[in-house]
Amino acid sequence: RIEMPRIEMPRIEMPRIEMPRIEESGESDDAFIQRLNAELGAVVEGITRPAVGMIELTVRAPLAARMFKAGQFFRLQNYETHALRTNGTTLAMEGVATLAAEVDPEAGTVSLIVAGRGGSSDLAGLIKPGEPIALMGPTGAPAEIPEGETVLLAGAGYGVPALLPFAKAMKAKGCRVLFFAGASKTSALYRPDAIEDVSDTLIRCGEQDPEPAEGMVFVGDVVDAIGSYGRGELGVPVIALSEVDRIVTIAPEGVMRALAEARHGVLKELLKPGHLAYGAINSPMQCMMKEICAQCLQPRTDPASGETRLVFSCADPNQPLDEVDFDALAQRLSQNAVQEKLTRLWVERCLAGLDPARS
Repeated sequence: RIEMPRIEMPRIEMPRIEMPRIEESGESDDAFIQRLNAELGAVVEGITRPAVGMIELTVRAPLAARMFKAGQFFRLQNYETHALRTNGTTLAMEGVATLAAEVDPEAGTVSLIVAGRGGSSDLAGLIKPGEPIALMGPTGAPAEIPEGETVLLAGAGYGVPALLPFAKAMKAKGCRVLFFAGASKTSALYRPDAIEDVSDTLIRCGEQDPEPAEGMVFVGDVVDAIGSYGRGELGVPVIALSEVDRIVTIAPEGVMRALAEARHGVLKELLKPGHLAYGAINSPMQCMMKEICAQCLQPRTDPASGETRLVFSCADPNQPLDEVDFDALAQRLSQNAVQEKLTRLWVERCLAGLDPARS
């Protein structure tokens, strides 16, 4: 028989934690619930179509408006209970990533841009003023906002309104903003007055109109416009490209790829050596809950080391252009093409049943 020595364990005295006393607010349960609903709820106040293929929803969402930072985005859905029904189909949306254009923390409103690229995007146009919606966010890491820099913003399509929060935040930090805005036509630009209010120079890009827009106008795409501006072909540059410290772009994949390549090609001699360049990478997204479902994975390669790593674009949407693998991004954007086309065709069929003019 082996006698095991008895081990005396020291007694551990746990410190007593004094919990702070919570004073009763005097607010009734009903008033508390109403306040939560008012702060956390989201209700559509208005809907417009500022450009072809673009839907803008003005949403009252006080807490979301106060929490928003430039570079973040939202996940939008309608509620099934409010969705229209036709042809045996409930027109409920899947989660759609939306970018903010105008945010008013004092009024508690957020202006959301929905790009019309699929069936669920079309369904956003059926939402009515006064209708509650499911709005998640703001989500994603905010963009870095520099102080006292000269910044070039390059947007096309839905990217133009989405760059407004960037321009506003940068101007508030003493930056000079050179804004290149692309639209289908030079006179069809999203709210040019709002863009001019937060930029030092605005260059409109697009097809020529019978009555061209005022100010600096370029007939063509954004990337060619930057080169033409830098060479003085649009007039004397107010801000020289050689003074630009940072470039930020939000645009379709092809435009961002062209800009990334032009910086090391036709624009190289015009731009400031060592400038920074970032793009909002719009890879496919599903849950948008930051590093959960991996639908938004995007490879990035360090140009110095050659090391490739995968990042979740929903958690880090603002990425260095020189690291983005645009071939992989293009493949990712096309991976659900068949499903998206089928969904869009079915939605179009349902919408035609609602509105004979669509058939």
